[in-house]
This record gives sequence, structure tokens and C-alpha cells, in this order.
Amino acid sequence: MRIVDLRSDTVTKPTDAMRAIIAAAPVGDDVFNEDPSINELQETVARMFGMEAALFVPSGTMSNQIALKTHTQPGNEVICEWDSHIFRYEAGAAGMLSGIITKTLIGQRGVLSAAQIEAELSHDDIHSAPTGLIALENTHNRAGGTLYPIEQIAAISKMARSHQIPLHLDGARLMNACVASRSKPMDFGNYFDTISLCLSKGLGAPVGSVLVGSNSFIEKARYYRKAFGGGMRQAGLLAAAGLYALRNNVDRLQEDHENASFLAQHISRMASFELDASAVQTNIVIFEVRKGTAAQTVGELEKLGILAIPFSEKRVRFVTHMDVSLDDMKHVVQLLQKTYN
Repeated sequence: MRIVDLRSDTVTKPTDAMRAIIAAAPVGDDVFNEDPSINELQETVARMFGMEAALFVPSGTMSNQIALKTHTQPGNEVICEWDSHIFRYEAGAAGMLSGIITKTLIGQRGVLSAAQIEAELSHDDIHSAPTGLIALENTHNRAGGTLYPIEQIAAISKMARSHQIPLHLDGARLMNACVASRSKPMDFGNYFDTISLCLSKGLGAPVGSVLVGSNSFIEKARYYRKAFGGGMRQAGLLAAAGLYALRNNVDRLQEDHENASFLAQHISRMASFELDASAVQTNIVIFEVRKGTAAQTVGELEKLGILAIPFSEKRVRFVTHMDVSLDDMKHVVQLLQKTYN
């Protein structure tokens, strides 16, 4: 059976060209700061965002949690969107590792406004946890890969700085946002104190994220990376894959966006599903099933050779990526039309 895996852009496998780069990568002991491939990756990403320094870590969750730990003190709160990855998918690590709480606000398709956040800041009230950090997510996964308008980011950044509260970006799919909005990484680096970039989603590397910030921040973050068990040794093999991904796989993200749009246009016209195709901005397509549950639909899809995940009781998520083609999308549409129309 032909299998089309649309569960996530994390399922991609290294290409032969990437494997060759991995095999030839120069390595050293990164805990001693002696891995040349990791050092090159960190310097490259820091330059991309116009920031002073960067830190290579095993995962996006660790990158976000190191940022939270480094920015805050126990008893602080971090303000984030209620469907954000930090709140939904990081196993309660903010409380477990940093002793902080999350204050969640409901955004417009994942996007918060400066006024909305400012109204919820906690300062000198002894009954409230002081706001230690504001965290945004771009693109926003559970909102369907939506983009944060740069104008709203600028307004939030100005507000946060006026209150001397740091601003972190969970940019797991930030390169998707850059491609879709025709922006540069530095456009976002101007507004955030720290940014986390994932290499193992649409960019196609097997492992790793990079956290960027100031020299003093990254020096402290390196300590917490070690404390959290993220101090790797000859991990330049992984960093080389990340460098290859950044140099070769960014522009092609547009193909993923076009494939997602193709899927969305067809799904939106199917009687069994509900979807506003115009809302699909990047590589994530989330649609609602009219009959039964999302879990039941995902089970039916699997029997057809289409892999997806339920995103709520009634919502199903498809994610396009470099390991699926336009021909795969046409195949999926044919199966859906035959089964659900």
C-alpha cells in the first residue's frame, strides 16, 4: 500500500546529500566548546538573527525550557497563548524545572495583541506571581500554522521593553514564517530577546534546535543545558545536518506551503469536512470532521494509507513536508474524494 505520512514535518528523513555531510563532519567535544561543526552552526544562526550568540540543543522543548529557566526566577509567571507549544506540549516542564507558572491568554488564531498582554501583566501585587517573561509562537502550530504579523510583534516588543520584561519566541517553524511572509530572520531578531529555531521539522535535519540571544544570556543558558542533560559531546554530526538544512532547505519550504494550500482547497469543498482554505498560510492544514470523531477519521485514513493525527475531538491535522510531493497530495485528494464525497 502506498503510504503518505502527513502526521508531522518531524517525520522527514535525511537525504543522501545530508547523510554525506554528516559522515564528513569535523567534530570535537562540545562540552569543552571544541566541536567545530557546532561552533559554526551557532555562529551561523546567531548572525542570521543579528544576535550575539547561540546554543545548539537536542530539541525544541529543551530550547524553550532553557530560555524559560534563564529568563525567570522561581515564582514568576510566563505569559503565553493558551494553545501554545510551551503550555500544551512540554509536559509541564515550566513548573517542574523552573518553578514558574504559565498564564495563558486566548489569541485570535494564536495571535495575541500588545494591549491584551499588557492588561495581564503582574508587577507589585503581593497576591500575584510577577510576570517574568512573555513567550510568542511563530508559526502557531495548533492554530493551523498561522503567521504572527510583524506589526503586532513590533508592538508587543515595544510594550514588553517598556515594562522591562523579556520577550521569547518559540520559532520552531520560524523559517516557514520567513518564507511565507518574505521576511528575513533578522526581521524577527530585532524584536526578541531570545529565539528558538528548530532544525528537525520542515528543514529536514534529524535532530536539534538552536537558541539565540545575548552573550551573557547564552553563557547562563549553557549552564542550564548541562543541568538539563543536554551537554552533548561529538554532536557536530548533528550540527552539520543543521547547517546543510539551513543552506539548502529553506527556500523549498514554499513547496510545502503550496502542497498544503492544494490540499486545503480540495478538502474545503468536501461535504464531510469543514475548512476555510484561505486560512491555511504555511504547511499545516487543520480541518473539522462533520460526522464521528477525529480519532475515528484518522483510523479510517490509516486504512487508506494516509497518516494523520487527531488534534481535538473533531479536528484532524495534516502537515506537509519535504518527504511528500505534489503527486502525493493528488493521491490523497483522490482517496478523500472517493471515500468522503
